[in-house]
Amino acid sequence: MSTSTLLTALYEQKAAINREFFAALAGAPLSPDNRHIAIRTLNHIHTVDRIFAAHLRGEPHAFTASNTAATPTLDELRTSVEQVDGWYVDYVRALAPEQFEEVLSFRFTDGDAGRMSREEVLAHVIHHGSHHRGNVGMLMKQVDQPPPRDLFTRYLHQQEPQRRSEV
Repeated sequence: MSTSTLLTALYEQKAAINREFFAALAGAPLSPDNRHIAIRTLNHIHTVDRIFAAHLRGEPHAFTASNTAATPTLDELRTSVEQVDGWYVDYVRALAPEQFEEVLSFRFTDGDAGRMSREEVLAHVIHHGSHHRGNVGMLMKQVDQPPPRDLFTRYLHQQEPQRRSEV
């Protein structure tokens, strides 16, 4: 599997699991405080996704922190996340193999300089989101609402059921 193929699959899985998380969270019987924490956590993921999308495009962004001051509604956030997830899938699909290793220079929101290759940025965004979806999943588990299974293996086998057959 090439870097391009792997990252495309990971970003397709990210979009799919985000849809599942938003649907599950909408019906989760969380307390108002924990619902707010869950939305703030998902908004943090989304803010970081947008910051690194700007770095990948070589464009400035207006973020001064890794979360926004205002908290969007769950529906507003879901709509925006779907748009950005779609951008990432299209972006990864369009990259030429040699572009993955290109090193980008940028500034973190705290002002520190950073340098990462495109593939490192893309890997960071995947891992960052997965980590924080796990935080939201823990809130859901506390109220006996099982979170979606955020597993790459699950996604691959759903997309290609023949992978379940014995060799």
